[in-house]
Amino acid sequence: MRRLRACLGAVAALGIAAAGSTALLAGNASGATNALSDRWYAAAPYLMPLDNDPPDAAAIMDATGLKAFQLAFVLAPNGGGCSPTWGGTSPVSSDTAVQAVIDRIRSKGGDVSVSIGGYGGTKLGQTCSDAASTAAAYQQVITKYGLHAIDFDLEEPEYENAAAIRNEIGAAKILQRNNPGLYVSVTTAGTTAEGTGWFGKQMLLEAKSQGFTPNNFSLMPFDGGFNGAAAQTDALTKFNRILQSTFGWNEATAYAHEGFSGMNGRSDTGEYFPQADFQTVLDYATSHHMDRFTFWSLNRDRQCSPPDNGGRTSGTCSSVAQNAWDFAKYAVRFAGVTPPTTTPTPTPSSPGTACKAAWSSSAVYVKGDEVSYGKHNWKAKWWTQNETPGAEWGPWEDEGSC
Repeated sequence: MRRLRACLGAVAALGIAAAGSTALLAGNASGATNALSDRWYAAAPYLMPLDNDPPDAAAIMDATGLKAFQLAFVLAPNGGGCSPTWGGTSPVSSDTAVQAVIDRIRSKGGDVSVSIGGYGGTKLGQTCSDAASTAAAYQQVITKYGLHAIDFDLEEPEYENAAAIRNEIGAAKILQRNNPGLYVSVTTAGTTAEGTGWFGKQMLLEAKSQGFTPNNFSLMPFDGGFNGAAAQTDALTKFNRILQSTFGWNEATAYAHEGFSGMNGRSDTGEYFPQADFQTVLDYATSHHMDRFTFWSLNRDRQCSPPDNGGRTSGTCSSVAQNAWDFAKYAVRFAGVTPPTTTPTPTPSSPGTACKAAWSSSAVYVKGDEVSYGKHNWKAKWWTQNETPGAEWGPWEDEGSC
């Protein structure tokens, strides 16, 4: 799953002074391609290319007209250090699997942004010594993939670490200066009471103190007691006022620097955001000329089996009734393109999947081990013993019915 609580993310235009202030030029970076319009990067939904049963990005493009994807997540190595990895385990420097996904998307005229952070794992802002070294680590990601956009989704515990956030915002400023044209956004936690909470406000003040302004500050109005679209748009309105008061912007300027990052279907904390809620928020975002509209995640943009998934949240389906890629079409509409009119066939989890060995309360399981419990298969996300599969925030990832 992405996160237990809505979080801070910072998308930063990247470049590295320590590496020689190399400007981002499409013809120079490995795997680079011509940039899309910023509107596509602003509409790019999240996709985990290595986890949570990754869907075929090319098939999504064909079915919806989507052109941009937000690939997640780059983290510090699990063993420590200041070098970028996918999920804390796969070094970016030697990656070929994600590169193949990117090449496939670009071969069809699309492009990607890369997301840094997410819920869980260690973030580079925590392990790198200062802003310059943090920027240097992120520059490796930009150079490796020839990026035109990057997303910093910086969540707990980094979100509550002032020194780590100072490193991230400082790196963002360095990188924005050294890589002109890179699309930048910063995503932060949403609250129903104020729009964003204390840590979100501190992040904005840190950006102000450093003189850093990204393309947008995006709000995640979920996992905080949000009751549908009305609560989400209310939080976006409140967040707009915070942007005005923090940066001295008028309302229109604040909306032009504001974004929305939602969660499709059932959220981590049991809120529900079906297609009608997405349409309401999309109407709000477009009518207020907001800069970004995205969601977590495309891995979840398909129907579970049964559709409500037994009242559980999954990383691989939405837990609401839908056709495959229904939610991706709202991102396409935000980008200004009408999705294809054909309706794709839903892709629920296969009910005929064989069950793994039964879970045992006495056994010790490590990351990647698979078991069956309650007529579902489950995969361990970390070391665990005597923790029953099915807990919403437990160590087990639901792999669907068996």
